[in-house]
Amino acid sequence: MDGFAGNSLGIYVSIPFCRSKCTYCNFASGVYPASEHARYVDRLIQDLEAAPAWAAQMGVELPRRVDTVYLGGGTPSLLAPELVHRLFAALRARFDVDSDAEITVECAPGQLAQPTLDALAAVGTSRVSLGVQSFIDREASASGRLHSRAIVLDDLRRLRAAGIANLNIDLIAGLGGQSFASFEESLEVLAATEAPHASVYMLEVDEDSRLGRELLSGGARYSAELVPSDDTIARMYARALDRLAEAGLAQYEISNFARGGAQSRHNLRYWQRRPYLGLGLDASSMLRATPDKTDAAEPAFVLRSTATDELKAYLEGAQPAETAWLSPQRQLEEAWFLGLRLNAGVSVAALEAEFGAPLVAPGLEVAAREAEAGLLEFDGRTARLTAQGRLLSNEVFQEFLG
Repeated sequence: MDGFAGNSLGIYVSIPFCRSKCTYCNFASGVYPASEHARYVDRLIQDLEAAPAWAAQMGVELPRRVDTVYLGGGTPSLLAPELVHRLFAALRARFDVDSDAEITVECAPGQLAQPTLDALAAVGTSRVSLGVQSFIDREASASGRLHSRAIVLDDLRRLRAAGIANLNIDLIAGLGGQSFASFEESLEVLAATEAPHASVYMLEVDEDSRLGRELLSGGARYSAELVPSDDTIARMYARALDRLAEAGLAQYEISNFARGGAQSRHNLRYWQRRPYLGLGLDASSMLRATPDKTDAAEPAFVLRSTATDELKAYLEGAQPAETAWLSPQRQLEEAWFLGLRLNAGVSVAALEAEFGAPLVAPGLEVAAREAEAGLLEFDGRTARLTAQGRLLSNEVFQEFLG
């Protein structure tokens, strides 16, 4: 764990536009008129241009050097080529983007027109994440996806032909109508693609998605009655660990797997608590305070800011919906639960160097208790989730919160 350090910046750009809203989706995205795309990019560019002045006003450091850029969504691949070029021209005008920066764009299979693909390649996209979720056509369709297995495989071919070989494939364990056997089939197809990165997520059940609300209310819409049991989903996840390892994709984070060197550098930035600037709808920033900004009563060194999740308000210039200084105690809590997401775990020495031994001590007692429960491996120097701990990770993380 590197701690909240480094003189480079990651930039996340939220593109909230979709052709259809997936039943399981709990992100701030939706189906909006294409006429809003240009207005939205205009607002993003305004935010890029205003970022240094905003950082100075807030008293936070905003490194000019950028080594990761991530366009997430929504479906960034729906942007017209000219909007892609405008956005990246503005980004490079305001920041110094490394020549070897990892530039990731999320794409929905079947929604990557060739002119947009050409534009993405031209602006330096080095990595694409495909939201496949299932290679079983009926499962993808039932969850609101607009692709087939054949379309995904063709998109992979087109991306590689465009020179973008660093590819991620997302799968979800727990879709309506999914069985253990059909999930295994998706894993087999994924392995056969030889993609260097994969993400496997267990279905999230919360009120922020249509399927989640239906499950919580005991309804039957969106194939809710066909969602596998928790035990089956856990078995699917365990099978993914084994099958992806067999395919050469080593787990490095609860949901993420990669061949050597293909780990997501941008996502590692989040888990290692390194600075990032978020732009666009519902995007978050996490930036370090300038040395002169102190508060003797309660020192706070890190600022988190989150934009509004209402498109109309954002386009009309709404200020961040939430801005908060994180106290050292809050930062330490995040260091525990973000660091534990990684297979490398949490280094006690790194925590004590950053926060001091007295502040860290209570967390060590928690780690020892969780180790006794079989949810952590803890030798006094490093804490890591066990296989069972990964299945119950949210419960483990909760123990480290004050």
